[in-house]
Amino acid sequence: MSTTADEDECALCGLSLARGRVEGENAVFCCTGCRDVQNALGDADIDADDVREAKPDDAALDEERPEGHERSYFHVSGMHCTTCEAFLESVADAEDGISGAQASYVTETVRVDHDPEQLDEETVQDRLTTAGYVADDREGRTPGAEAQDTLLWRIAAGVMLGMAVMVPYSVYIYPVHFGLFPPRLAEMAESQLQSARYFYVVLFLLTSLVLFGVGKPILRGATVSLRARSPNMDLLVALAAVSAFAYSTITAALGRIDIYYDVTVAIVVVVTAGNYYESSIKKRAMGLLSELGGEQVSEATLIDDAGATETVDVSDLHAGDRLLVRTGDRIPVDGTVVDGEGTVDEAVVTGESLPVSKEAGEQVVGGSVLSNGSITVEVGEGATSSIDRVTNLLWNLQSANGGVQKLADKLAVIFVPTVVLLAAIAGVGYLALGAGPTRAVLVALTVLLVSCPCALGLATPLAVAAGIRDAIERSIVVFDETVFERFRGVETVVFDKTGTLTTGDLEVRDSDAPADALAAAAAVERRSSHPIATAITDAFETDWDDDPVSAFESHTNGVVGTVAGHEVVVGHPDLLEEHDWTVPDGLRERASNVREEGDLPILVGRDGVAEGLLVLGDRPRPGWEETVTALAERGVEVVLLTGDETEATATYREHPAVDQVFAGVPPEGKAETVRRLGAGRTLAMVGDGTNDGPALASADLGIALGSGTAIAVDAADVAIIDDDLESLERVFDLSKATGRRVKQNIGWAFCYNAIAIPLALSGLLNPLFAAVAMAASSLLVVTNSSRPLLEE
Repeated sequence: MSTTADEDECALCGLSLARGRVEGENAVFCCTGCRDVQNALGDADIDADDVREAKPDDAALDEERPEGHERSYFHVSGMHCTTCEAFLESVADAEDGISGAQASYVTETVRVDHDPEQLDEETVQDRLTTAGYVADDREGRTPGAEAQDTLLWRIAAGVMLGMAVMVPYSVYIYPVHFGLFPPRLAEMAESQLQSARYFYVVLFLLTSLVLFGVGKPILRGATVSLRARSPNMDLLVALAAVSAFAYSTITAALGRIDIYYDVTVAIVVVVTAGNYYESSIKKRAMGLLSELGGEQVSEATLIDDAGATETVDVSDLHAGDRLLVRTGDRIPVDGTVVDGEGTVDEAVVTGESLPVSKEAGEQVVGGSVLSNGSITVEVGEGATSSIDRVTNLLWNLQSANGGVQKLADKLAVIFVPTVVLLAAIAGVGYLALGAGPTRAVLVALTVLLVSCPCALGLATPLAVAAGIRDAIERSIVVFDETVFERFRGVETVVFDKTGTLTTGDLEVRDSDAPADALAAAAAVERRSSHPIATAITDAFETDWDDDPVSAFESHTNGVVGTVAGHEVVVGHPDLLEEHDWTVPDGLRERASNVREEGDLPILVGRDGVAEGLLVLGDRPRPGWEETVTALAERGVEVVLLTGDETEATATYREHPAVDQVFAGVPPEGKAETVRRLGAGRTLAMVGDGTNDGPALASADLGIALGSGTAIAVDAADVAIIDDDLESLERVFDLSKATGRRVKQNIGWAFCYNAIAIPLALSGLLNPLFAAVAMAASSLLVVTNSSRPLLEE
C-alpha cells in the first residue's frame, strides 16, 4: 500500500485528515470509504514508490513542478492526433523556464508548468502558437468549433478551384491521353497543349492554391510528423499530393503534356472533405447537449455586522467573511454555519443522495444547494469551494491524458516508410536497368500515387463518423473519435449510484399510516420546499376545497402544522420526541431498520401520537438491473463506486451481476479508486455528478448521463442524452460495429495496394490510371462507410 502520503493526509486520496480520521492497518484515512478501497485493492499492482507520484490530486501534481513554477492551461486549435501532442510538448520543453508540458488533442488542451519570472502566460501562449497551431485562453472554448468552420471554407474553396482545374482536363487532356479524339483532331489538340504555355501556368497557379491553401492542414500535419519523427496519414497523403505536383510542374516546364495536377487536387479535396464530414458529424453531436452547468458560483451575498448585504465576487472573499445563503441558493465556498438552519443538498459534490440538515456550528460544502431554510455561513480558510477543487483536479486530469493513437496512424508508421522505400527502389532500379530518367520517375511516382492515400486517409474518419452518426440517432453523443477504438477493450465498468443507477430523486417506497393521516401530511408538506416534502406531496396529494393548514412551522428535521383542527407532525423520529409525542416501540424499531437499509424513515403523527411510517429512498433508474446483467453476460466486471454510505448500497451488493461495491468514497478517492481498479486493464466509468468528474477523467473511458452536471459531461468521452442506461449496451455494439467497418475499409485499401503496387513496380500502370484506381478505391470506402452500422 502507499506509505508515502503525508501524516496529515489520507493515504488513499490525499485529502486532509481534518475532515475525519479513520485508522487502517498501516495507514490513516479520511473516511471509511477510502479505507475500504485500500483494503480491497491495495495498490493494484502499482509500484508503491510511484503511487504518490501518479496520484491525480492537486497536492501530488504540485509536487511534480519546481518551487515557484505556475501551472497554466491553454486551448490550442489545430491539434488532431498524437503527433500534434508530441510536437507541442517538444516545443514547450525546448523553452527555458518551462519545467514540463502535457498536451491532449482530445480536449485541445496543453498544460504547461513555467517560471512566471522568465515566461508569463502570454509569452508561453506565443511560444505555443507555431507551425499553424494557435494557442489562447482555455476558458469558454468549445473544442473543434473554429476548426470545423475553417474546414467548411477550405472544402468550398477546394471544390471551386478543383472544378476550374478539371475543366481543361475533361476537354483536352483526358481525351488526348485516352485516345478519344479522331487521329487528326488528337494531333491538333496535343500540338495546342504543347504550345499553350499560359495553359500550364494557370493550372500550376490553381493547383498551388489547392495544395498550399486548402491542403495547408495536411501539409502542416506532415511537417509536424517529420519533426516529431512519427509518420502519420498526413505524411502519406502529402507525399502523394506533393509528388504529383512536383512531377507535373517539372514535366510542364519541359513541354510535356503528361501532367497530373488533377491527382494533387483530387487527393487534397477528397481527404479534406472526409475530415469535414467527420468534423460536421461531431459538431452535430455536440449540438445535442443542452446548456449544462452552474455548479461553480461566481458571486456571493456578503453580510456585515449591521446586517447589511452586498453582492461581491467570490474571488474577493476572505476567511472570516460572513455570507447570507437563502433557499435555492448554491453555497459559494466551504465554511461553517454560524446562524440559522436549513437543509442542504450535497449530491452534486459528495454523491450523497439524501439531503442533510445543517445548523449553527456545522460545516457546509461549497457548490452544494440550500434546498430549504436560510443560513449565514462563515468563510473557511482559503475561501475555496469543493466544486473548484474538483474542477481543478479535472483540468489536471484532462490535460494530462493524451489521446490514443488512431489505427490508421499506427499503420502509417510502418506503411509510409515502406511505400517511400519501394518508390525509391523502383526509380533507382529502372535507372540501373537502363531506363531513362523520365521512365524511372514515372514508375516511382506511380508507386506513390497507387498507394491509395485517400482510401487509407478516409478509412478511419468515415467509419468513425458513421459510428457517431448512428450514436446520435440513439441519443448518444461521442466527444472523441477514439472512443469506439478504446471501448472495444473495456473489461470493467464502474457505476456511480446517485443519479446514475438511481434518478437522484426521492420517492415514497412504502407507507403504513392511515389514508387521512397521509392526506394531512401532504397538506402540511405542501408548505415546504424540502425535497422530502416534494416526494410526500407527489405521493399523497389530495384536492382540498380550501387550504386546510391553519398553522405551520418548519424544522431542520421535519414540519409541524394544524390541519382541520388536528396538530400534525411529519418528520424524523427525533422531531416527535422533541414535542414529547408518543412513538410506539414497533414504529421506533421499524424506523431503525429502515435507516440500516439505507433509506429514510419519516414518521407521521396527529394529536400527540405517531400513527405510521413513510419509507423514502432514491428512486432506482428504470432498466438498471437489465443493464448490469447484460454487461455481466458480456464478461464485463461491474463495480459500484458511490459517495453514499454503506447502508444505501445493500440492494446492489446483493445483485449477482455486481462484482464489487465501494461506498462512502469522496471525489478525490473516487479518482484514485478508478486508477487502481484500472491498473492493467481497460476501465469505463459511468456517472452524472460533479463529484464524478475526476473519476470520469481518470477512467480510460468516461460516460456521463445527459442530465448530469457540466463538470461530469466535460470530463466524459460519451454522453447518454436521454438517461437511458440501456444505451450503454448500444455503445458497446456501436464500438464493435465501428471497429469492423474500419477494418473493412483499411482491409480493402491494403488489398487494393497488394495488387496495385506490384503492378506499378512492374511498370504496367501509369500515373493517370493509378489516379483513376485510387479514386475508385476511395469511392468504395465512402460507400461502405455510408451504410448503417447496426441493423434494427
